[in-house]
Amino acid sequence: MKTVAYFDCVVVGAGAAGMMCAARMGQRGFGVALIDHALKIGEKIRISGGGRCNFTNRNLNGHDGSQYYVSQQPRFVRHALSRFTAQDFIALLDRYGIAYHEKHKGQMFCDRSAQDIISMLQAECANGGVSWHTGCRIEAVDCVQTASDNKGARFEVRTSQGVFRCRNLIIATGGLAVPAVGATPFGYELAKQFGHSIVPPEAALVPLRFEHWAQQGFDALSGIALPVRISTGSGRQAVDFDEDLLFRHKGLSGPAVLQISSYWQPGQVVRVNLVPDTDVAQALCDGKHGQKIQLNTALKQLCPALPERLLDFWLARDTFAPYAAQKWADIPNAVLQELGRSLNEWRLLPSGSDGHKKAEATRGGVNVKEIDPKTMQSKLCEGVYFIGEVMDITGWLGGYNFQWAWASAVCAAQAVD
Repeated sequence: MKTVAYFDCVVVGAGAAGMMCAARMGQRGFGVALIDHALKIGEKIRISGGGRCNFTNRNLNGHDGSQYYVSQQPRFVRHALSRFTAQDFIALLDRYGIAYHEKHKGQMFCDRSAQDIISMLQAECANGGVSWHTGCRIEAVDCVQTASDNKGARFEVRTSQGVFRCRNLIIATGGLAVPAVGATPFGYELAKQFGHSIVPPEAALVPLRFEHWAQQGFDALSGIALPVRISTGSGRQAVDFDEDLLFRHKGLSGPAVLQISSYWQPGQVVRVNLVPDTDVAQALCDGKHGQKIQLNTALKQLCPALPERLLDFWLARDTFAPYAAQKWADIPNAVLQELGRSLNEWRLLPSGSDGHKKAEATRGGVNVKEIDPKTMQSKLCEGVYFIGEVMDITGWLGGYNFQWAWASAVCAAQAVD
């Protein structure tokens, strides 16, 4: 017969949100067990930000941060993010003497290594007396009747390392991104067991693929990177980003594509402005009079930020190849306008993405309509809490998902009784 251990709180998932929540509850005086099926914890933290962990974003300063999140209910994040801000997390790093720096657009990174964040969270858990159970496989989770012999427990968690009974169950299992470091759908299955609905999980912050990419010669542009404006959707659903684009053998990546992928829906066109600071059609038509230089030379002068290899490829396309070496002044305005439009609004129809294997986050998850935004507690089952990426909350690239992990974890930790 397996041993039975009693805790005030059991946290399922020892990732960013799980460790943060366990530490805070432990430091409040609760008995906390932290369970994870993996032997090595914090792997997603370890690989993030090129190994330096983009741990938060300064834009999350206590004001309404919902604009930075994708969800059926993006305003759900407002309370938690206002209660625990980027500066609050930075203050925690300062206490531990962890050096960090800011990159563009408020993105914060460790100077040394993402391991600094993991070690800090482990130390915080130690300060709270958290009981660690790694390499621990959960076999079943059941509700139990609250009685004196159960010490107030509401849930029983049966695992490969024994039976845990607890009053509060915190689900911090994350999404489906990067299964190589342990991502599974377990949290969704557990949520459904308690009556919750799941917004279908999709890969987010992920490279996009296109049919006939190699046949059209775009694979030859692999390795080229440049700043662009990228957009998708229409009307009130339109969204755009000014970020860097990266050409690759099988499609497009880089921050611009990762950002737009969280909004893109199958069948939607993605629009890329390769020269966002210039109306190329107007510049070509207005500037051609009396010019003796060739079109390719003119385009290099008008669009200096366009990599030469990309510009040469563009002018070698069937529509423009006959004019590339002609005098700029002699080329019909209709051709120049078409060339300009093709650069300012390159329209592509993605065939799909690289999927969860290459994604940095998951779009979709536990429906937040069924969760209290002020406590992270289930509205359907008292004592069940959800934190982090397991919910239908997906942040932008740039530290937003980690800040949601910290903020939702602290929100739940302060709410448990």
